[in-house]
Amino acid sequence: MKRIFLSILIIFMASLIINEADAQQPQTRRGGGFTQQGIQNRRGGTMQANTEPARPTGIEIVSKLEKPANARKLEEKDFAGYVMVYFKDQDQCAYMAISKDGYNFTDINAGQKVFDGTILAEQKGVRDPHITRGPDGAFYLAMTDLHIFGQRAGYRETAWQRPEEKYGWGNNRALVLMKSYDLIHWTHSDFRVDTAFPELGDIDCSWAPETVYDEDAGKMMVYFTIRYNNRNANMYCSYANDEFTKLETKPEMIPNIGGIDGDITKVGDKYHLYYVSSARILHAVSDKISTGYVSDPNKINPDRENTEAPNLFKRLGTDTWVLMYDIYGARPNNMGFSETKDFVNYEHIGRFNEGQMKGTNFERPKHGAVTYITLDELKVVKEHWNVDINLE
Repeated sequence: MKRIFLSILIIFMASLIINEADAQQPQTRRGGGFTQQGIQNRRGGTMQANTEPARPTGIEIVSKLEKPANARKLEEKDFAGYVMVYFKDQDQCAYMAISKDGYNFTDINAGQKVFDGTILAEQKGVRDPHITRGPDGAFYLAMTDLHIFGQRAGYRETAWQRPEEKYGWGNNRALVLMKSYDLIHWTHSDFRVDTAFPELGDIDCSWAPETVYDEDAGKMMVYFTIRYNNRNANMYCSYANDEFTKLETKPEMIPNIGGIDGDITKVGDKYHLYYVSSARILHAVSDKISTGYVSDPNKINPDRENTEAPNLFKRLGTDTWVLMYDIYGARPNNMGFSETKDFVNYEHIGRFNEGQMKGTNFERPKHGAVTYITLDELKVVKEHWNVDINLE
């Protein structure tokens, strides 16, 4: 009897030690259950590496783009589908998927990377990709230069580039800027915000860049999060050069928005800004692109888990808009979707592969963004990457 009691006591004490060690694992600011010690799926154990043979990324980095003779501003009637970019924590690289109907997305490279963080970023990793179309018909891609597992991967000797106790989680300072007319040939720039604009002072980080065309300025506006003193995070905006290789104006704070991960879309004569505050998706509206926003304090997404990275896109040929967001607090993580027609009422339509939205050959996308694509462009992508998708 004593032996049985001792055995039970030993097992109980061992379980307490394991649980305490697990609880003490540091959590990242983005990604919830991922830690510096290992990429873990709390529901299914340690995630397995991709064992598929490595495929070429399929893109080519060029020093200069040749603008097509027929390049122009595209209208909704020109588009026949959608292109989505996203990243994965497993390799700190970005991916691309296409869809004909806006419901079923197919990864163009069979679930393997298209934008290689080890090549494109100072920290050997990219996060938070955003893609949009410009008035010249080009695709504009912006990403965060950050590898959150850089120490473990052997890219640096410390957890972060600078001391975490002063600069906080991540503390990166560069943005990756890329431009293309065909999704195959891309220019590339790794732009250090702090060195380009020393008047900004000692910034903690520059995160989650997005791009939108400012009709009044006639420029592509890049807006992103800057944090100071390991606590004061706000959105800032700046204008890029035509080549999309650098920011030309000092980033200025978008006032009256105490949040991060902004996403701006012009609908009619209003600008709709979705952003994140306390891991909730909020909404603000303004008559101007970078000022005058009035926020609604009510949370939009219905999820109980922490969320970030809202992105708005329209269902082509309808009056329905889709709000996509990263439910990074879910286990496993996933993207959530809500639809609206009036930007007041929202219908939750589930998550990838748990509702109307489907990822046909990929799972667990993070921090995604969607823009539009023509039928000819869809056909080029399908042929170039040999994508198994029906375009009829």
